[in-house]
Amino acid sequence: MFKIQKGYDSESKTFRLPVELIKKLEDLAVKNKLSLNQLVIQCLNYAISNLDTTEDDEKTHDSK
Repeated sequence: MFKIQKGYDSESKTFRLPVELIKKLEDLAVKNKLSLNQLVIQCLNYAISNLDTTEDDEKTHDSK
């Protein structure tokens, strides 16, 4: 039987972004046939997944 997937839980938040960044994101979203929201979610997930935590790790080791 066909089931419609609901996606994910979400919550509305407001962020203030530089105008130039918004323009770039909007252009990318249009070129890739995505909503601006979908693009921002993908960008944030990528940034978090690829976050350099080297400095945080060094601070943790130094404090021991």
